[in-house]
Amino acid sequence: MTRLELTITALSPLAPGRQKPGGSVSEVENYISGSVLRGAIASQILELSGQQSANLAENGGNFQTLFLGENPAIFGNAYPAVTKISNESIAVNHEIKVLPATAVSSKTNPGFISSRSGHGVFDTLIDAFCATAYNQPYDPSDPKAIAEGTNPQVETYSSFYSQVDGKYYSNNASSRFLTRVGINRRRATAEEEILYSVQVLNESFLKNTKTDEWDNFVFRSFVIVPDESLAEELQRFIVRNSCNFRIGGSASRGLGKVKIEVSKGQAPAKSVKSRIEEFNQALHTRWNLWSIFGQSQHDLLTDKTYFTLDLQSDAILTENWQCTTVVSAEMLKNFAKVDSSLEMHVAYSSYEYRSGWNSAWGLMKDVELVTNKGSVYLFSTTEPEKWYAALENLERKGIGDRTCEGFGQVEICNEFHQVFREEAK
Repeated sequence: MTRLELTITALSPLAPGRQKPGGSVSEVENYISGSVLRGAIASQILELSGQQSANLAENGGNFQTLFLGENPAIFGNAYPAVTKISNESIAVNHEIKVLPATAVSSKTNPGFISSRSGHGVFDTLIDAFCATAYNQPYDPSDPKAIAEGTNPQVETYSSFYSQVDGKYYSNNASSRFLTRVGINRRRATAEEEILYSVQVLNESFLKNTKTDEWDNFVFRSFVIVPDESLAEELQRFIVRNSCNFRIGGSASRGLGKVKIEVSKGQAPAKSVKSRIEEFNQALHTRWNLWSIFGQSQHDLLTDKTYFTLDLQSDAILTENWQCTTVVSAEMLKNFAKVDSSLEMHVAYSSYEYRSGWNSAWGLMKDVELVTNKGSVYLFSTTEPEKWYAALENLERKGIGDRTCEGFGQVEICNEFHQVFREEAK
């Protein structure tokens, strides 16, 4: 498999909206979904080939393999990147991740320490696991607020984030409403009582307040192509047409113009095995700290290796033909194709309903129940050697349905689980 890294620069407002099932209001996403990105690239290929037909199978060849084959290319979600720090521009080649659902921050001063007023963000997964084992209550609080004598309550903090030079930064794209008036097609004048607003992602932000300098928002994504030669051909196509792509809706009204740059992807900085080992080392260290409360009810660490499954995108999960929001041990065995010992200990997940529009067929997509990105599942096994390669494969391919559209992307043992309360970032 070949991984291509995509850097998407917004040149005009973007409207990658999602249709709320049962309603007529379209809300904008704060990122570009893999489904939207996949449709934009496919549409450009069809346009240049002179084939606008919905019958995509007639195109055959590489297009068929890339989008409709048994192992189609996987288009990941494009998340906003950090492009400046303290009014200084930085490279956007850093990795962008989703904070786990177990991350919390101050209720009154949320955010990373790198922000102006943030009290820091820390993770609660390992401490909550240890507290339960020692039959102790666990009610995390904000240590900085306690020192200041203010409200110490914390709550779940969700965000895209990047780690740059050892510091954590929150990545978020801002949005606004564009108000439009309806046009009478016969008279080519404004239509009475037709006024509507379109919510869009901003194309730029104020980079330097002193010089009033603006910069474009940048999003980062990836494409995983099974065949190397096909990946090279797709890369050449994107390079030749880097400024011809339109993303999201209302393209005929001037929205959605982007520039896409592509490069070969690099191997992960740390292997799955090393991440699992670091996670278990942190778990054992924390377990020993909790031993001041006495003896645990059960010995949960002996001969067991723990790992987390962290959703980096929404996932469409089913078990026994029914929708679910929990990745059970049996489900993970089936996804990984591993027949080995496995036990699930903790699940932090929530859900939403998603729909969409299929431009190729001109029809609404089915309404799906999705498990929200950021969900966390804690597993343990007594045979870790059987899982390393399988889990690396899951990180590439994803889990659940419609993975080619960016659903079901996962990470094993997100490093943020090792950020504890006393060292909030």
